[in-house]
Amino acid sequence: MQLTRFTDYGLRSLIYLASLPKGELSSISQVTDMFGVSRNHMVKIINKLGQEGYIHTVRGKNGGICLGKPANEIRIGEVVQVMEPLQVVNCGPEFCHITPACRLKGALASAKEAFLAELNKHTLQDMLTDNSELLILLTSPQA
Repeated sequence: MQLTRFTDYGLRSLIYLASLPKGELSSISQVTDMFGVSRNHMVKIINKLGQEGYIHTVRGKNGGICLGKPANEIRIGEVVQVMEPLQVVNCGPEFCHITPACRLKGALASAKEAFLAELNKHTLQDMLTDNSELLILLTSPQA
């Protein structure tokens, strides 16, 4: 299974924000620069994460973005589920005439649930705990 760039950069953004010192705000521009993604794309990602409560935005001159909830409460699978369509195949009868008798859709649904269950064993905090190498990469100037 391959995640979309939208979800990929959403997860990266959350990891970056979780690495910041408590109370520190970042900006969309800083996140954009960190991962080399277009500002337009990142605005959409941050907006979605904000709508879902994963990111808190502060407007104004001294505004910015930060995590909307503690990193240990953000489950990776839950983020993927809200960011990603996760429809492996389209099993609608208008697309496939064997749909009424097909067992593949059940197998794929079980696989998707197992995928999300595995990701939900991990929190955003787990991505940072005892990971000094990641913290160095997130705080180093980009070349």
